[in-house]
Amino acid sequence: MSSSSGISRASIVNRAADRVPPHAWFGVSAVFHYLGPSFAVLLFPAVGVLGIAWFRIASAAIVFAPFTNPLQVFREADRRTKGLLVALGLCLAVMNTSFYLALDRLPMSLVAAMEFVGTIGVALYGMRTARNGLALALAVLGVFILIDVRWASDPIGLFWSALNALLFVGYVILGHKVAEGGADEGVRRLGAAMAIAFVALMPIGVAEAVPAFGSVTLVMAGIGVGICSSVIPYVCDQLAMSRLPRASFALLLALLPATATVTAAVVLAQIPSLRDLLGVAFVMAGIALHRPAEP
Repeated sequence: MSSSSGISRASIVNRAADRVPPHAWFGVSAVFHYLGPSFAVLLFPAVGVLGIAWFRIASAAIVFAPFTNPLQVFREADRRTKGLLVALGLCLAVMNTSFYLALDRLPMSLVAAMEFVGTIGVALYGMRTARNGLALALAVLGVFILIDVRWASDPIGLFWSALNALLFVGYVILGHKVAEGGADEGVRRLGAAMAIAFVALMPIGVAEAVPAFGSVTLVMAGIGVGICSSVIPYVCDQLAMSRLPRASFALLLALLPATATVTAAVVLAQIPSLRDLLGVAFVMAGIALHRPAEP
């Protein structure tokens, strides 16, 4: 029974990755990329920064476990794959924690800008044509028009933000390595990596998270952060990564601030300015101009 269910799940996941354009999966990821942090920041005063990081990883690990069987995935993996899973798990644990520690001290626009700088390097490394180089330039210009960056003088916040940006590049690289086995295998490996992240983060964040267990509302909100920040977007990333070269995925990250602008206009009735519309236009022009490199 477990074998047939595994085959069924694998065929469903792989079929979804093949039939839906990878840009659509990335679009879903981008929307939830901003919902999760919004919930998290609201919960900082009640749960604490490390507590929220723990809730995010713990709830994601629990959601993944029944569908991905992380212990079996890790046990059956060869030595190289085990090393990859451990590296991705530790990357996720430290990246998510440093992201929240940075958000607690710095404006999100600065954290996002520093995060994007690292992915520019990934995109540049894989740009093989002048057309794709121009596409990247247009997307980068659009991002920096959209992001109203104000530098900060908080060295601790800047340290956490820089660490998050560095590890985000690691996530893109390791995530693509995980996705090389196909969409379903990538999701299963992601579940194993999330379990490793949970074990790594357990002694750090659980002390702040425990007091929230007395409130059903806080627990549900913490679970919501995990699902919105680490389950839906990371699964969608795997489905997109299984189809896109690493440089193309890095370029698509330029859609994140553009998506935030559009989402704010639709959901919050925050009408974008002419500058915002210009930034979105440059990002969209860059994405439209880009062509993935031939494998």
